[in-house]
Amino acid sequence: MANAFFEIREPENESYHSYAPGTPEREELRKELDRLKSQEIEIPAIIGGKEVKTDRQQDVVMPHNHGHKLGTVHLCGEKEVEMAIESALEARKEWAEMPWQDRAAIYLKAADLITGPYRYTMNASTMLGQSKTPHQSEIEAVGEFADFLRFNAYYLQEIYKDQPYSPDGMWNRMEYRPLEGFIFAVTPFNFTAIAGNLPLAPALCGNVALWKPATSSIYSSYFIMEVLKEAGMPDGVINFLPGAGADVGNPVLESEHLSGLHFTGSTGTFQHLWKEIANNIEHYNTYPRIVGETGGKDFIFAHESADVDAVVIAAIRAAYEYQGQKCSAASRMYLPESIWPEFRDKFLDEVKDVKYGDVEDFTNFMGAVIDQKAFDNITSYIDYVKESDDGEILFGGNYDDSEGYFVEPTLVLAHDPKFKTMEEEIFGPVLTVYVYEDEKFEETLELCDTTSPYALTGAIFSQDRYALNKMADYLRQAAGNFYINDKPTAAIVNQQPFGGARKSGTNDKAGSAANLMRWISVRSIKETTVPAKDWTYPYMEEE
Repeated sequence: MANAFFEIREPENESYHSYAPGTPEREELRKELDRLKSQEIEIPAIIGGKEVKTDRQQDVVMPHNHGHKLGTVHLCGEKEVEMAIESALEARKEWAEMPWQDRAAIYLKAADLITGPYRYTMNASTMLGQSKTPHQSEIEAVGEFADFLRFNAYYLQEIYKDQPYSPDGMWNRMEYRPLEGFIFAVTPFNFTAIAGNLPLAPALCGNVALWKPATSSIYSSYFIMEVLKEAGMPDGVINFLPGAGADVGNPVLESEHLSGLHFTGSTGTFQHLWKEIANNIEHYNTYPRIVGETGGKDFIFAHESADVDAVVIAAIRAAYEYQGQKCSAASRMYLPESIWPEFRDKFLDEVKDVKYGDVEDFTNFMGAVIDQKAFDNITSYIDYVKESDDGEILFGGNYDDSEGYFVEPTLVLAHDPKFKTMEEEIFGPVLTVYVYEDEKFEETLELCDTTSPYALTGAIFSQDRYALNKMADYLRQAAGNFYINDKPTAAIVNQQPFGGARKSGTNDKAGSAANLMRWISVRSIKETTVPAKDWTYPYMEEE
């Protein structure tokens, strides 16, 4: 142990490249896109630092050009899970004992690699594998990911500094231990940064992890493992297990060494995992920590005093950026009759210029949805609207999966506030608006609060402070991330810690110290300098 107190300075959020015409980063990104497209890679499991190949394989393709193969991934099952558990528990012996500053050093180096020599690789792999535009990949696969790494290291330092009061005669201390066993990290397709953070946040605290990435975004996830290797992450701390959910999840949940689940994904999958953990609760060595972020039916609610131009732009960006495949994406709107005609006309005039297609065409605002399953689900809702009397499509409604999984940005007008597309999560570029009578403002606020089981993000718009206060109070429980006169997307680490409640998750706020505390088990230590030598108390003396 070093004889010093080390300090990490408070980080600043990573700045973003614009990739505007004429900038050097634009050309560098194009070169990296061409390089990655020109090769097919083989993606193995990585267990104990070693590449593991299996007899079950799956092609890795581009969502916007599913005829183009980026590589092949090896899928894991029970055998590989057992190997990974053994490897993780062995690695834990040294990793948990490593001084915190040495763990943090790996994270700070990884952040500098991501924002430095790996910047265009992280960007290009996310663009090709997840069909993100340069802006969408830059802000998260580079910016947010580096922010997670740097700020989490800083937060851990601040947590360790928090110590209890010690009166005369004793020294009280708190030791922030990692959990016993291993963490199971299950990550989504839509954010490379989240895919990296879910196994890495617990590992920073001294834990070891089994990471099951989404197979639909395995391409960029594999490059994360390359970065970690170069940053000096010891073998076995993060074990990379691509595979189908049940093939990996079932044997993981059966292990008595499971100490935590860090999850982002569908509500149904999260609830299934929670039930399985509950069913196995007597089998575990410790009560597993469960941290999850699931779905959302995120809203925009406008008052009659709202700035219509601001609402229009917020709606387009929040509903259609990354094809509506953000858990924070706006998918339902409540607009008063008094501003509806102006909003409708301005929205339709703007949205007609929104281009979608191959993300290598930098003039496109949108790419493709992630895969055939997502395409089929999203288009089933569009078809439902086309056949319904309670809703109508005002813009969009077209789709085509012949070359890529493309869905046109779509605006639906709901005549019924309980219309299917106002209630159910779609996870695609479909925005539904309900127009309410101005005098039913409070009644509609109640509709907004009670229509969805989710409570992830929401935005309110008004130029009237009294109205804003009323809206914010009424919708206090409706969103874990709440926005005033802004779109309900693009939370930034250390600025808007992210997470929702109700059926949206456990609200453990990624991007803050609160999340790290979930991966720590505190030991309180009391050291008495001069111990008592008499068991009696003064009150026991005779008068």
